[in-house]
Amino acid sequence: MSMRWYVRVAEEVNISISDIHYVSSQPWPFPSNLMLGFRASYASGDIIIQEDELAHADFFDLSNLPKIPPKGSIARELIDQIAKEQGILL
Repeated sequence: MSMRWYVRVAEEVNISISDIHYVSSQPWPFPSNLMLGFRASYASGDIIIQEDELAHADFFDLSNLPKIPPKGSIARELIDQIAKEQGILL
């Protein structure tokens, strides 16, 4: 399963990751779909997006985040986990 997620990340943003861990899932706004949240460590590569898949991708420092998603979303849960580990209150 790890290799499958590695391939998907490399396909869409051209970076390599390691230490992939499932965090949670939630319903996706498309019928019969599920959003999955994973954490991983950056391994290598420069972000080059596949434009027919993504509009934007970037790395952000916790002290300089763009507007963050609301509580209750997987994206916010992932951000909150990392902030807590770093001792940062958002």
